[in-house]
Amino acid sequence: MSEHQSVTFLHTADWQLGKPFASVDDVQKRSLIQQERFSVLQRLGDLARQHNAQFIVIAGDLFDSSSATRSTVSSACSAIGAMEIPVVVIPGNHDHGGPGCIWEQEFFKQEREALAPNLQVLLKPEPVEICGVVLLPCPLLRRHEAADPASWLHSCPDEFAGFGNKPRLALIHGSVQGFANMDEEAGGQANLVNLSRLPDSDLDYIALGDWHGMKQVGPKAWYSGTPEIDRFPKGESNDPGHTLVVEIQRGTTPKVTPVQTARLGWHQLSFTFADEDGLTQLDTELNQLIGNRTSTDLLQLELDGSLGIDATTRLEQKLNAWEARLLRLKLTNRTTVAPSEEEIDALTKRSGDPLISRVAGELVSRLATDGDDAEIARIALRELHAFCRS
Repeated sequence: MSEHQSVTFLHTADWQLGKPFASVDDVQKRSLIQQERFSVLQRLGDLARQHNAQFIVIAGDLFDSSSATRSTVSSACSAIGAMEIPVVVIPGNHDHGGPGCIWEQEFFKQEREALAPNLQVLLKPEPVEICGVVLLPCPLLRRHEAADPASWLHSCPDEFAGFGNKPRLALIHGSVQGFANMDEEAGGQANLVNLSRLPDSDLDYIALGDWHGMKQVGPKAWYSGTPEIDRFPKGESNDPGHTLVVEIQRGTTPKVTPVQTARLGWHQLSFTFADEDGLTQLDTELNQLIGNRTSTDLLQLELDGSLGIDATTRLEQKLNAWEARLLRLKLTNRTTVAPSEEEIDALTKRSGDPLISRVAGELVSRLATDGDDAEIARIALRELHAFCRS
């Protein structure tokens, strides 16, 4: 290879095919989310063709576990085979290598041979050449490694000397120093990668997996994140749903182009009701996030503040509609019922219903108390209000 030649490839990771998404109660919606993790693979193949990528690297966690179902294995191999170009994967913490691993199971080997002959699984920490690029894999052979997964790269000058002008690509699954514990899957200090100990001048790109958001963590080191978002965002640095188009050549800074490949939207919204106009404001914000889409979005919604009795009923109706449209509504509703003056008057000043007026007056007085009495009073006032309007 000429020293001026460059190679383009796709960097992706953390597909976690077969992830159950058990927090989604609706079986049909759960199935749609699971299926989207396979649908994105077609978009990856299209992206590779669009950019004339010569191969694809998966930096760990192709599967969600070593007990992936046979249908998951077959679907994965079929999708990878359709990509046509070489696809290289290392085991991650979810689909780690070692005894009993999915990579050594007969059904996987059978389906890989039949459906994905272009898939190469790197189970050993040793150089492998593909398309003129030297791959330096750091596979996880256990779910939690106490040692640095990339430790074999810390000192191997003799091997590097034989690579000539071929670009060198390290493939690692783990958490980097100063970046651990930012992901609930990171496993504390396990699988901790010390980037500062890697021979920087001998490497041209470091493809990382484990963190589900896209992030550059060094001049040549990137997390691609998961290509289809699989959880609600965690912090400002989380930018999932991308695939990286990477162009490298020996001895130069890699050119990295992030491309959004996710279709599902995972949104977060916090809203506090100051008055009943808040219902309209909430509708506006939700429409800006989701619009008229159905079955493509998930929403983590936190509500605070207070609303009158009528407004609370209208809020519940709106939430029922949003829950039907969304793949999941994860709701934390701390909104309290605070009857308006008009609603209190309508209940406590009923000349034709003195009993209702007295009961309503007693309930209103309990609203000023703390604890269960106030909450019971709010519920009772709503029931009484509904009864009087029926």
